[in-house]
Amino acid sequence: MKSILDDPAISGRYLFPQDRTLDDPFLVKTDGAELACYRRIVDPDAFTLIHFHGNGEAVADYVPFMADTFAELRLNSLFVEYRDYGGSTGEAKLVEMLGDGEAAMIAAEIVPQNAILLGRSIGSLYAIELAKRQPNIAGLIIESGIADPSERFLTYANLKSAGFDKTDVQAEVKRYFNHKKKLAGYTKPLLTLHTENDGLIDIAHAERNHKWAGSRQKQLIRFPRGNHNTIFEANEKDYLSAVGSFLKSLHS
Repeated sequence: MKSILDDPAISGRYLFPQDRTLDDPFLVKTDGAELACYRRIVDPDAFTLIHFHGNGEAVADYVPFMADTFAELRLNSLFVEYRDYGGSTGEAKLVEMLGDGEAAMIAAEIVPQNAILLGRSIGSLYAIELAKRQPNIAGLIIESGIADPSERFLTYANLKSAGFDKTDVQAEVKRYFNHKKKLAGYTKPLLTLHTENDGLIDIAHAERNHKWAGSRQKQLIRFPRGNHNTIFEANEKDYLSAVGSFLKSLHS
């Protein structure tokens, strides 16, 4: 799977591998890399939240505090690390990483019916992709997510140096990251979380993702406080209340 989106002129301008590592990672072998993920089991029969973080973050940033938070909600957790992030090997490339979430899910032996996906920021690309690959998941949460990745890629890409033009990028994004098409086929519950003053990814992205989703059970929550990087801290109580209500709806 080769794509111009994996060229350093694009992936190298949008993915920023972090070197913060875990002491005891859950290792997942994929085609061309070994991912240093994190696995927490509270109850083997409970839902597992599969988490995909932002491009300037690492799984280590969420352990143990977010894993503990999910555990308090009686959720198992699997935090998926990206290639070249944390202790993972391989190269961080937008398209080559598309199957890594599924590889981690399989390695952790999580059945789709017990999986809840959460994609934050760029992690929304991989959560939405996994939802497309595994349509029988229990639910999907998009936090500060992206509707049309070409808008983000074109903002940072150095197209001239690589000899690409805008239409090349848009065509590849439509091929691999067509969220309108992917979400139209998603019919399970959806929770979309975004701040009114995100600053990096406008809330219009959340509105589009919400609108596109084929789910009959979907909710968009707009937080009046915080920004892209403080959405959880600034709205912790309301954020967890929304997730808690979402979980209850999955049990009903």
